[in-house]
Amino acid sequence: MRAIVILLMACVSCGAASLADAQLQPGPAPTSQSSTQISTPDHELTRQDLEAWLDGYLPYALERGDVAGAVVVVVKAGNVLFEKGYGYADVATKTAVDPARTLFRPGSTSKLFTWTAVMQQVEQGRLDLDADINRYLDFKIPPRAGQPVTMRNLMTHTGGFEEALKYGETSEPSNLLPLNRYIKVWLPKRIFAPGEVPAYSNYGTALAGYIVERVSGESFPAYIQHHIFDPLRMQSSTFEQPLPQRFVPRMAKGYDVASAPPKPYQLFGFAPAGALAATGDDMAHFMIAHLQDGAYADARILAQKTAQLMHGTALTILPAVHRMLLGFYEMNRNGHRVIGHAGDTALFHSELYLYPDDGVGVFISMNSTGKDAAAYPIREALFEEFTDRYLPGPAPDGSLDAATMQKDAALISGEYRSSRRSQSNFLSVLSLLGSTSVTNNGDGTISVSQADRLNGEPRRWREIAPLVWRNVDDKQQLSARVEGGRVVMFSYDELSPFMVFEPVTGLDSPALRATLLKVSLAILALTLILWPSSTLIRRHYKTNFALAGRALTAYRAARGAAVLVFVALLGWVWTFMGFINGTLPMTTRSDGWLVTLHLFTSIIFAGAVLIGCWNVWRTWHGPRGLAAKLWSLLLAAAFVVTLWIGCAYKLVGFGVNY
Repeated sequence: MRAIVILLMACVSCGAASLADAQLQPGPAPTSQSSTQISTPDHELTRQDLEAWLDGYLPYALERGDVAGAVVVVVKAGNVLFEKGYGYADVATKTAVDPARTLFRPGSTSKLFTWTAVMQQVEQGRLDLDADINRYLDFKIPPRAGQPVTMRNLMTHTGGFEEALKYGETSEPSNLLPLNRYIKVWLPKRIFAPGEVPAYSNYGTALAGYIVERVSGESFPAYIQHHIFDPLRMQSSTFEQPLPQRFVPRMAKGYDVASAPPKPYQLFGFAPAGALAATGDDMAHFMIAHLQDGAYADARILAQKTAQLMHGTALTILPAVHRMLLGFYEMNRNGHRVIGHAGDTALFHSELYLYPDDGVGVFISMNSTGKDAAAYPIREALFEEFTDRYLPGPAPDGSLDAATMQKDAALISGEYRSSRRSQSNFLSVLSLLGSTSVTNNGDGTISVSQADRLNGEPRRWREIAPLVWRNVDDKQQLSARVEGGRVVMFSYDELSPFMVFEPVTGLDSPALRATLLKVSLAILALTLILWPSSTLIRRHYKTNFALAGRALTAYRAARGAAVLVFVALLGWVWTFMGFINGTLPMTTRSDGWLVTLHLFTSIIFAGAVLIGCWNVWRTWHGPRGLAAKLWSLLLAAAFVVTLWIGCAYKLVGFGVNY
């Protein structure tokens, strides 16, 4: 959403037990997507070496990125190897980050707790991964393409839901809906058939959390407390909202940048998808449990076969790139299998990485986005450099002939849109921010916009296998699917477990639409600038305007319509700004304003087209010159484009769900 405003984010019966046992047969283990030859590390993974490396990297990175603080925890062989805080939990009071006391917001890493809860219910026979989830709900989710949504779909982000933001996030407890109301206040449209296209969905995870409530008979926060936190001895973790008072003094403050004041504690309607607050030390317990197939000390949160099912069942949408497991991302590197999950709120940025075959886990969380979104490259670099330093291996390799590389580079070149998007509501206008484009560099490599290197420069990808490209500067891979002689989707390692890009062409092109809108707004702006200017010039030379009667009325009405078109667009800019800064809650409290704005926009945009056409007729049947006649055509065309854009992106209409 911030980027948007820059332009204008389951009693187990015998039968049930048999069903559960059938579900718990592990699927095929994910195959490594890179070379299996493992190099001998130059650095042994010890506390001393780890601390020396991190002490040289993180303080500098945090300071340069204007990030307030961070916590890093590394576990190995069932024990905490290293945990340390860097920077500040509270900049104003200079309160240092304490990994055992300071709570962070792991964001979407919270989902791993939800998926663990789901697998507990699968293990107990209360949930079937492949059953229609309507079996467990007290409301109905209609099928799409004749197919229902299953829990497996939810866990792999292939339920097909569009993006949903309403009631998703707030800092006001009065605006926070309980989970059982949040998932019913608006059912996001399903824009894909289930199981086919990864499209990250907080709503889908919230739905899974609600199902856990329904089949367990406990509220979601209480369930996680009793069945995960307590057995894992996670005494400083909670899903409760607002934050329980006992944790408030220990909660790290969240910042846009460390040099700015902190922001309020965020509350999430989609709580199972992101509401966790936890210390780094508690997260170590969770990592150890999963690395030990559900066991921690004398406790067990998952049976071994359940954990293996969760960690070893991969959904392959595209070959070679990272894939989605049952809740975890699969992120192989250097021939080492890595599973994990990232997590981002507006202020906190985290990631959890597990190396199951090596018995190693890493967790990092930062309490600021930082200057130029520095938290993202800091996190990415930590993962890549940690793996290369302690668990090295060769990069994926391969080669193709120059002719094939050129042919495939040309084939994939074009404009694409993300599968994670709003489509049926006014937030679809966000696509005007800019689509993702793939460019043929002419030397057998391709570039992808919005997939830059850590230094901000464009990555270049070279084809190493049919329709598989590797970044020439690191080990990232990109893969595409071709059907009927054209690319139908592609993605790359950072995003491929949960999001792909689909081609857009012709009038569906956001780039084309954005260009036409810019030209149209320029025409409208020039019209408004020239209107008073021409009046002043006539007054200076004491000349009379050649228009009178209906021709003059049409002339003035066209200019007035241009003013009102800008007023409507400014109303939408104000709306998005209000969503960002909190002055306009993303709740039903804003529905009245949205209905009013939709109505106003619909009338003005449609009316402007009618007025523009009337002005053309009057101008071409009057005494004005060719320049004025041509300008009337341009003005009318600008009105048509704004109406088209308004209809295409649901600014024209009456929808209040988003």
